[in-house]
Amino acid sequence: MALSDTVILNTKPADKPVKRNNGDGLYLLVRPSGAKWWCFDYLLARKRKTLNMDVYPDVALEQAREMREDARKLVAAGIDPSEHRKASKHEAVSNTLEAVARQ
Repeated sequence: MALSDTVILNTKPADKPVKRNNGDGLYLLVRPSGAKWWCFDYLLARKRKTLNMDVYPDVALEQAREMREDARKLVAAGIDPSEHRKASKHEAVSNTLEAVARQ
């Protein structure tokens, strides 16, 4: 069953992390601290991996679904979404004015 905003808002933290499944590997992980994280489970090279995407409500349900679809496209192309994200962040940092000036 797909998540809705009402279900997300009514999910309260417990002693252990709580998963609210949305489908196709996307779920909301509610930690005991009350933080709600969007996560995506995927299989690449026969290994199960998890991509922690972002925090709810900073990323709404529809945005999380779009992020999941983007990650699924990367997996289908044989690219690890978490490695792709790390490389993108590294590239963004290396393109700062300070980095360019040092070169």
